[in-house]
Amino acid sequence: MDLIRRLFTAALVAGVLSGTAASVVQQATTVPLILEAEKYEVVSPPPATAATAAPAAPAEAHQHGPTREIGEGVPAALDEVMQRIGLTIVANLITGVAYALLLGAAILLAGRPVDARRGLVWGVGGFVAVSLAPSFGLAPELPGMAGAELELRQLWWLSAAAGAGVGMAALAFARNRLVIAAAIVAAALPHLIGAPHPESAEGAVPPELAARFVAASLGGAALFWAILGSVCGWLMSGLVNSAESRPALRVQPGAR
Repeated sequence: MDLIRRLFTAALVAGVLSGTAASVVQQATTVPLILEAEKYEVVSPPPATAATAAPAAPAEAHQHGPTREIGEGVPAALDEVMQRIGLTIVANLITGVAYALLLGAAILLAGRPVDARRGLVWGVGGFVAVSLAPSFGLAPELPGMAGAELELRQLWWLSAAAGAGVGMAALAFARNRLVIAAAIVAAALPHLIGAPHPESAEGAVPPELAARFVAASLGGAALFWAILGSVCGWLMSGLVNSAESRPALRVQPGAR
């Protein structure tokens, strides 16, 4: 019971720290790019013609109609921005704790000594499996970019992440060559099949903006996993090391 409690404590601390750091980095890097990309989603209406143009409103309507004060929409816009920031932070915290639980469980199952430095290696593995490997087929996308069906993309991402994780685990811990070869095939199979893409890759977002978003997203994910792995390994060092060095119980012959 104490093992589970300490695992959840380590996951909570590591998830909150990594999620907070990711939120701060996103506000300075990816969020401005998302806001810039959303401008390209606005479709301007077609120019009015003589057949479709609405009749001009009487002059009195402009003179006596309701007027709108300057800055009337500022509170609503500010409220929307704060709501988006809050939802982003909450999502990052929940994601951080969830990934920390998975990483901590993997560390316990491996049963190897762990500390902050070794935890960083685990974090790098998580980054490769969850972010880097899937990005070779499905790079992070901005609003307004063309994409295949969401269900197909999620299924391919899951298979690519799971395959990369299995492949790295086999290379690190397996001793059987057949097991290692099968794990490598499982890691490469989603990429050999190919990620789902739309028939037309045309989009409103400029390629330069999309490339900057991919680089910023992967950089933020690398920082997220580095903090998560280091903190999780540091907090769990006592768990794995003490369990490994705990002497076995010996029963003396004839003892009661």
